[in-house]
Amino acid sequence: MVVTNVDVQAVYRKINEKLQFLVNKSVNHNRQQSSELEWCEKKKELAAKRKAEIVKATCLIKWPKQIEDEATVLDYLCDYRLLYKQGDFLYIEEIGEERVAKFSNKGHLISDEVKLKDCFHKDEEDDWSNEEWHGKDERVSFQYDRLKSVQYAERWWNSRNPNYPYFDVNCTNYVSQCLRAGDAPMRGYPNRSSGWWLANNNWSYSWSVAHALMLYLSTSKTGLRAKEVSSPELLKPGDVICYDFQGDGRFDHSTFVVAKDKSDMPLVNAQTSNSRMRYWSYEDSTAYTENIQYKFFHIIDDNEDS
Repeated sequence: MVVTNVDVQAVYRKINEKLQFLVNKSVNHNRQQSSELEWCEKKKELAAKRKAEIVKATCLIKWPKQIEDEATVLDYLCDYRLLYKQGDFLYIEEIGEERVAKFSNKGHLISDEVKLKDCFHKDEEDDWSNEEWHGKDERVSFQYDRLKSVQYAERWWNSRNPNYPYFDVNCTNYVSQCLRAGDAPMRGYPNRSSGWWLANNNWSYSWSVAHALMLYLSTSKTGLRAKEVSSPELLKPGDVICYDFQGDGRFDHSTFVVAKDKSDMPLVNAQTSNSRMRYWSYEDSTAYTENIQYKFFHIIDDNEDS
């Protein structure tokens, strides 16, 4: 049934105001939109810090295929595209945002907010020690195909590959899929606390949990291996960044490097909050704190030993 009594145009106006603020200097503030405009401010400030600016912003709103007349809560999707100019370098950041709009019984818009998700798996809070991730010292031949891994990251950043499991908190599962697409070898099956693997409708903690992947990449000496580097400039497309937003030693999030900007800084793809070509530091994230800690992992193989 086509919606008749819900004021969806109010949602369009609100999103359009947000887009205008991303590009322009000012907009009419109101209490209902303060959190949205704060997000816009963070995007603009982060761009300015790296001598870039957002020169154009567009959005495609995807409503459910059918909406009943009496609906008062609607889940919908926003696909944003932000065009950045950094000197003579242009690139597009994309954001896939899940949102929920609430309406009164008369169809008037009451609220319209982002569906925020925690990056940490609540159901897999096992304790890990570094000892568990060393495994045996035998070598597994591995030549990493960075192009294939980045192509996969670009193909699936805002959708679900039906050949893999999917989680509400999907960031590390997505990064693992990207690594696997680059021919990274799996090992450790069937011990979930060993190695990095997915098989027979099961997977290692390191496949799907950010903190576990960080521990694995920090210590693995065979198969999929990485070298921790001191700064983001040293990363290449196909590498991985891990995030501890609170700075408490528990890593919450993983992203995948797909490109570099004008200053040779990484641009990353990620899921949970789906994003493409996002600046690596996540200072525009609602999860960001001044205590944030990062780990930068450069994937190594037989052609590039540590």
